[in-house]
Amino acid sequence: MAYIDHIRALNRWNPENFLPLIVDGKRMGRIRHRFAQELDGFKECFDVRTECVVLSSALKSFDERSEAVAEVLHRLTESGVVRHLMGEMFPVLSGFDQSAAFQIDRAVVSMFGIRAFGQHLNGYVETGDGIAMWIARRASDRRAFPDRLDHLVAGGLPHGISLADNLTKECMEEANIPAELAASARPVAEISYCCEVKRGLRDDTLFCYDLELPGSFRPECNDGEVASFELMPIEQVADIVRNSEEFKPNCNLVIIDFLLRHNLIASEDERKLLQNGLSGNN
Repeated sequence: MAYIDHIRALNRWNPENFLPLIVDGKRMGRIRHRFAQELDGFKECFDVRTECVVLSSALKSFDERSEAVAEVLHRLTESGVVRHLMGEMFPVLSGFDQSAAFQIDRAVVSMFGIRAFGQHLNGYVETGDGIAMWIARRASDRRAFPDRLDHLVAGGLPHGISLADNLTKECMEEANIPAELAASARPVAEISYCCEVKRGLRDDTLFCYDLELPGSFRPECNDGEVASFELMPIEQVADIVRNSEEFKPNCNLVIIDFLLRHNLIASEDERKLLQNGLSGNN
């Protein structure tokens, strides 16, 4: 396994497997043909065509659309097409700087192939022996990636909250990082990827941050998502990424970016390959 393998694994999908989801003439998602057939039973909300799925033009406002889609999801959950809902709402939009057309439950974001946004924080310590990074191990009861390694802080961006406020909230919930310390996190990168998953498409953009932590800092989990934390030498972190799939998949991309920015990948050819991969040229 090589670093580039992680990047390529999160950038594999076939457009022929999906129909565009159109809202107000703009593509805001991609839906598998099989799921589109399920949506065809809700013609008051979705117009399923040969070439695309269109949200009904009769639904004109944010609230009307959100309520109509929520009712469809409730009925699909009752019928077992949707396994569960999370109650955390994500915005549906064509770009981060655009207004949301409606909001949708996080549990079905990939089923609709909606662009989602998240935040990952590299929490690290400068030691006498170099850089060490705080790594979390996810709890065994997590629906997604139980027992896998994760960033110190990582989470999705729900509807109606700013990047700064969400990062502060996630820092406190996931690692008990005080707000005044979280405020010193530096935005360092945006990483996007798009890949097919069993139930749909992950079309994600991650806002990445570096936070240098004092040597005395000890993380504590306040939301039950993490089983344990470990402060690892960055060389150990790099070795795990290069030689295993122990990290949650998108963490690998953020760590590779960290290694590049901190000049911890020596080969110029490999640096160029990885930089191109992270920019979407893979």
